[in-house]
Amino acid sequence: MVLETLNPMHYNITSLVPDTMPVATVPILILMCFLFLIWNHEETSSIPGPGYCMGIGPLISHGRFLWMGVGNACNYYNKTYGEFVRVWIGGEETFIITIQAATTHPRIFLSKNDEPLKLQNGIIKKVQKLTNLLSFCTNAPALSGPGLVRMIAICVESTIEHLEQLQEETTELGNINVLNLMRRIMLDTSNKLFLGVPLDENAIVLKIQNYFDAWQALLLKPDIFFKISWLCKKYKDAVKDLKGAMETLIEQKRQKLSTVEKLDEHMDFASQLIFAQNRGDLTAENVNQCVLEMMIAAPDTLSVTLFFMLILIAEHPTVEEEMMREIETVVGDRDIQSDDMPNLKTVENFIYESMRYQPVVDLIMRKALQDDVIDGYPVKKGTNIILNIGRMHKLEFFPKPNEFSLENFEKNVPSRYFQPFGFGPRSCVGKFIAMVMMKAILVTLLRRCRVQTVKGRGLNNIQKNNDLSMHPIERQPLLEMVFTPRRNADESQGDRMDQH
Repeated sequence: MVLETLNPMHYNITSLVPDTMPVATVPILILMCFLFLIWNHEETSSIPGPGYCMGIGPLISHGRFLWMGVGNACNYYNKTYGEFVRVWIGGEETFIITIQAATTHPRIFLSKNDEPLKLQNGIIKKVQKLTNLLSFCTNAPALSGPGLVRMIAICVESTIEHLEQLQEETTELGNINVLNLMRRIMLDTSNKLFLGVPLDENAIVLKIQNYFDAWQALLLKPDIFFKISWLCKKYKDAVKDLKGAMETLIEQKRQKLSTVEKLDEHMDFASQLIFAQNRGDLTAENVNQCVLEMMIAAPDTLSVTLFFMLILIAEHPTVEEEMMREIETVVGDRDIQSDDMPNLKTVENFIYESMRYQPVVDLIMRKALQDDVIDGYPVKKGTNIILNIGRMHKLEFFPKPNEFSLENFEKNVPSRYFQPFGFGPRSCVGKFIAMVMMKAILVTLLRRCRVQTVKGRGLNNIQKNNDLSMHPIERQPLLEMVFTPRRNADESQGDRMDQH
């Protein structure tokens, strides 16, 4: 009371507070509401998706991609908001599209875009001058008619050689790593067709696996991640290790070309790239990166694709029987040849259905080059676009979209509904040779081995492991798949069923 009496200003200050507080807060609240409306103005567009919420939405969106992975996050947003969704990756507006109408807008997707996945940052670099290189690769003889014919014999030869050397893949438990076997076959065939130099298969396969482990680990990482050296060191080392190995192999190829007498016998994909560099059409970096990508593509994607096919064969023995009847009729007791390819429709439908039902690559990333409209939604120039083809293949056109069934390809499927290799000018340059490789290797394997699961383990249990195993049937089945050697390549189907 004494202090209040001696301090007349106390009365002035306290009396001013209730009067001035509302006057000060009202304009602040109005300003905040105004800014909130401005910040959320763009999200009120007709495109469905999570809200912006003053930047919180993009953070949550990016965090979900980091947490769930790109494929699962895309499926989540499509299930939640529909087949045309707007999200944010790395703060950039991105559309996730799961409708075939997107494939009818090639001008939207001319620019292949990996930047939202943060794949560059000085660690994994894509090929520069991609347009010229794609044209060169597409017209290369190694990827066209003559190369396709030669590839069939190479695939058959390599598959037989590796099946005869299974003891090199046998573990202490007597099991054989099937996925690693597929990788070695793919690396061998790629080397014989594209490069043609001696190499250590086991060492290169391991380097390729480490390279793609680094690729997956770098997906969606923020820029600050790449500035912390100790976090990136093992990924940088993995990439550097593979690139160094490939540069050594390419240098061996250069030395080989400089000493041979007849160039015609050594003209493959790497030779054409090296001569293109000598003419000034390509740089040394272009050559190294092209050879690297051609050499690692099959051991990565095609080996896993065949791996899934073997799982599906084991889960669907009637499909195996149907394919074997066709192989017996078309191929008989000899190895597959180029003339057999168009007549193996059941095998081809199985390959297509496997890639549809269990895709290895189920997303395509692009960047819009101009303003346009897709399915009634506006798409601005520069917008990142993810085409969720894995989900699209299970939503439209197919009679049994959620089942594994060869009925899905009994009729011709328009290309706009089925895009396993991408579409447009940026589609996979090796899509034709990939089909030849898969068909030749699959037929060669089926003519010599039978695939089955062990103890009734299902597809989901098998896929929990990173690899499968195969071993002769007389051994105790320890893992989840066995390959049983067929007694004779031309034995009847009834004998095969009685084999066990």
